[in-house]
Amino acid sequence: MRLLFLGDIVGRSGREAVLEGLKGWREELSLDMVVANAENASHGFGLSPQIARDLLDGGVDAITLGNHAWDRKDLIGQLNQLPAVVRPANYPEGTPGQGSCVVTLPCGRKVLVINVMGRVFMDALDDPFRAVEQILSKHRLGGTVQAAVLDVHAETTSEKMGFGHLYDGRVSLVVGTHTHVPTADHRILKGGTAYQTDAGMCGDYDSVIGMEKENAIRKMLKKVPTERFQPAGGKATVSGLMVETDDATGLAIRVCPFRQGGDLLPSMPNF
Repeated sequence: MRLLFLGDIVGRSGREAVLEGLKGWREELSLDMVVANAENASHGFGLSPQIARDLLDGGVDAITLGNHAWDRKDLIGQLNQLPAVVRPANYPEGTPGQGSCVVTLPCGRKVLVINVMGRVFMDALDDPFRAVEQILSKHRLGGTVQAAVLDVHAETTSEKMGFGHLYDGRVSLVVGTHTHVPTADHRILKGGTAYQTDAGMCGDYDSVIGMEKENAIRKMLKKVPTERFQPAGGKATVSGLMVETDDATGLAIRVCPFRQGGDLLPSMPNF
């Protein structure tokens, strides 16, 4: 199976670049499944129900969120009607929505998608490791599901790496989101799980992590409140990670960064 994971989609620039390119990339790379983090897709903060549907209709099979999950209040009441949109699984019991989903592909194969949020330098949510354990106890990689993707939305590299090593051999891919900068440590871990500390973002990199740089720098220099950050609107780089898995085991065979457009050096997998 061929999976493409796309890092945080930021604002109009990021989502338009994803939607414009996705059909061609699906065909060129023979993709079976696309997962995207879209917690910043609506004007840089949160995800509206309409943009969620636009992404799902445009070729994204599952959407993950993060600490901006509730920035758009109109999403809260509709999460239960959007089963392919998953918020962090370690929110307290009773929180709207779901922390994982199983996507059934047209060929009948099933892909488990899990989203958790880290706790270091972030909101003190419930234990993310326990949340993942509870979800994985209901699924068997290479059995009930042919692949499993774990999006760790976290601030620190160490916490993301901990997830990678702990779940090595139990999921197909552990990938970090949230920091909006792609790391260079993509690899297949010893147990067969593909890993990257952060997939980067789908947005304008002539910015400060996707936001207009002038206002962001002004706040750093003056240390006083400024106007609300606005997403940068220049040409976006679509940044993510492509993984090929073995259907029999669900483990990774090959992994490669994916970067197209914008300012970063392009990378197109040649599987």
